[in-house]
Amino acid sequence: MRTQTDEGYTHALGNRQVQMIAIGGAIGVGLFLGAGGRLAATGPALVLSYAAAGLAAFFVMRALGELVLYRPASGSFVEYAGEFIGPWAAFASGWMYWINWAFTGIAELTAIAAYIYYWAPAFPEWVTALIALGFVLTVNLLSVKLFGELEFWFAMLKVLAITVFLVVGLVLVVFSIGEAGPHNLVSHGGFFPTGFPLVLMSLQSVVFAYASIELVGITAGETARPHEVMPKAINGVVWRIAIFYVGSVALLAMVLPWTVYRAGVSPFVTVFSGLGVPWAADAMNLVVITAALSSCNSGLYATGRILRSMAMKAEAPRFAGNLSSRHVPIGGILFTAIMFLAGVALFYFLPERAFNIATAGASLGVITTWGVLVYCQLRLRRSGHRSAFPMPGSPYTNWLTLAFLALVVLLMPFADRDQRVAFFLIPVLVVAIALGWRVVSRRRARAMPGERGRIAG
Repeated sequence: MRTQTDEGYTHALGNRQVQMIAIGGAIGVGLFLGAGGRLAATGPALVLSYAAAGLAAFFVMRALGELVLYRPASGSFVEYAGEFIGPWAAFASGWMYWINWAFTGIAELTAIAAYIYYWAPAFPEWVTALIALGFVLTVNLLSVKLFGELEFWFAMLKVLAITVFLVVGLVLVVFSIGEAGPHNLVSHGGFFPTGFPLVLMSLQSVVFAYASIELVGITAGETARPHEVMPKAINGVVWRIAIFYVGSVALLAMVLPWTVYRAGVSPFVTVFSGLGVPWAADAMNLVVITAALSSCNSGLYATGRILRSMAMKAEAPRFAGNLSSRHVPIGGILFTAIMFLAGVALFYFLPERAFNIATAGASLGVITTWGVLVYCQLRLRRSGHRSAFPMPGSPYTNWLTLAFLALVVLLMPFADRDQRVAFFLIPVLVVAIALGWRVVSRRRARAMPGERGRIAG
């Protein structure tokens, strides 16, 4: 029997679904599509970027684990930001997380259109994106149970595809079949064929590839027995980062020369196309479509709950707080879907650049979210709290992770033009969020004069 939470949700997600949602968050279109373009630009040394970002992601997830076990909440890090930093931080981080998923959803829809184009080049890509949006919106509005079940099977497909690639790739490399072999790591210009600076410049897109690993924390508020389920789910994400991301990129660089890969085409499709098996590339293309649908589906799920949490505190439009009869935050989900629709328009006008602009914009939200989680865990530890699931190396690893995230942002204006667009969006976002917080603070002060001092603090 499903119980209802204090926030109006139901405990509809079980251990099986939470574990798979965690996997789904750790395997996305950033790997399935983005790795191809980055390999073409960076060469085999891309694996160093994935390893560095993966280490940062490890510490972020363990910080999240300590916070979730301290207090599970569907508002996740927004709630923690409010408690450990201040109400303004909850407001800012909530909207930055929404920015993350709004741009991520646009990137996913763009990717789906590119994958369908592989089969149907005559079909308008923006129409494909629109159909995909309609599908994930319907799933999210129907029920949490349906969302969890769909994510379970989507994630199952992704894991199966990655596992098949890892096995096939290892066989090809170990037995030096075709062009495969460790020599590809240093041939065709060496390990750094385009120079070390480009490896650094790739960090933004690699951070985007790890985006949504924190989604498992948002499921905590709708998870039965979170103190038992969450540590397993979070530890599962950590080892999958090492195997699925770093391992896959290393194998991609060894199976074929880095010069074979190109932007806009999944590197996994490229590999299986070269095997000569007629159906292999089509099967992998189907899997990467489900990966993109999964991530877009998760984006609507996450932002719907974050926006409802904020709307209940008058920090988001009032209608975003509406809960349907199916215990689904219908207002927040529709609010995000409108932004996704704007992304379809972006794809219509800038089809060649839409994916890169979207991933660069999403990275700003990812970096903010990760930074907030790491800093909140630092404040939790300073309060004297001791956890049964502690973040390793804290507080030193906190500061190292924050320094890494700052480096990623500082490198963005020196990279490509799409990353520069995102970097120069930062002051616009800062001003917009500051003005929004000022409006919210004044509204609260008028409604509750006695709390003026607390809000100002």
